[in-house]
Amino acid sequence: MAIPALALSAYQNAMTQSGNIQSKVSRSLVKPAAPMEGFGQTLTDSIKRVNDMQNNKDTMVESFASGQTQNVHELMINLQKASSAMQMTTAVRGKVLEAYRELVKIQF
Repeated sequence: MAIPALALSAYQNAMTQSGNIQSKVSRSLVKPAAPMEGFGQTLTDSIKRVNDMQNNKDTMVESFASGQTQNVHELMINLQKASSAMQMTTAVRGKVLEAYRELVKIQF
């Protein structure tokens, strides 16, 4: 499944923004140096970010539908970000499963 350039760009922008926020928070907090994260932890963190985006999207849709907010522009941007992040997560999942199947085929 090819990912459209617009979706990839939106996902990269969302990840960059979350990285910028994370770096600002990291600079304000003093903490000991942590060991490098493994692939599993990185994957878990990414899934949590996608889940947060989906929850934020749901909250925004509910508030728009109830008339609490009128900002259609922000709603549409968040809908697109959540959709792109979910598509990217699905694509990564597919590649991981494909790699696993290839590893299973290897004979030792």
